[in-house]
Amino acid sequence: MRLILLALLALVFPAMAQEDMPAKVWLEKMSQALREKEFKASIIQLQADHIRPLVYLHGKVNNQEVAFLEYLNGPPKNAVRVGNRVTFIEHDEPAYSIVSNHIQGVWPAAFSANMADLEVGYQFVLGGRTRIAGRPGQMIRLLPNDEFRYGFQIWLDMETFLPLRYDMLTQDKQLLEQIMVIELIEFSEPPAILQEAYKQEWPAVIDQAERQDGQNWQFAWLPAGFTVVVRDHHRLIGSHEAVEYIALTDGLANISVYVARAGASPLPEELITRNGLSLVSEKVGNAEVVAVGKVPTQTLTRIAKSLTLE
Repeated sequence: MRLILLALLALVFPAMAQEDMPAKVWLEKMSQALREKEFKASIIQLQADHIRPLVYLHGKVNNQEVAFLEYLNGPPKNAVRVGNRVTFIEHDEPAYSIVSNHIQGVWPAAFSANMADLEVGYQFVLGGRTRIAGRPGQMIRLLPNDEFRYGFQIWLDMETFLPLRYDMLTQDKQLLEQIMVIELIEFSEPPAILQEAYKQEWPAVIDQAERQDGQNWQFAWLPAGFTVVVRDHHRLIGSHEAVEYIALTDGLANISVYVARAGASPLPEELITRNGLSLVSEKVGNAEVVAVGKVPTQTLTRIAKSLTLE
């Protein structure tokens, strides 16, 4: 009877048979699993009162990563990734491709990257264990090192190390966003749909318009770990008003900054949506700066105020 009980425990909590690993090692194993394993995850994404069901598949074909994301509600909408090319296929719209090694909308890109890059902004702390999607999971907390970003909790499958759940939490522990796996299937070889995706001729990568008349806006201050990942300058359709766009990230939190000539109609100085997206606007000389992101409003305000034109 005792042997049977031990066998059952080993099935339910396989990691009980192994020594506890540091939180960073768990995350490093997650990163490796997301890059190398063949799997299918059925996912529910929760934001405020919005629920979005997704299916995500990942594998490697001829040593190249291939992934497929399908949105299950609403008009057909899919994304396919082959290597560093992501193609978007939407209802009644021509398919187009961009250069990217990650499909937005599931796990943050940092999850499959170098975990050491996140240590500038976060501490990794082991949490408890529980079952998610019928699988034993280990919680890892990502605690912010400062007050300029929110915290995160991740539950990892104790067998495959793939993520089972991901929560974004405010400073007072309010849930802003949750991504939860409801079914996880691991394969011994890439699913057929990924093998077919690898063979397809996808649209050529769209040319990124060169910056024209762009101004050299610089940040005098950014929270530790945040870097500029995109700069774009374009003119709005209709008004032809010039707008500068700058994207920032620390690997988990994303911030968008827009700079344009100040208009006659004032924008709201501060706005927080139900799903945790914050917006602030600031006047910088003759320009209006709008910063948007899922970070505390004081972070956006300080970033916007630190912009200088060089």
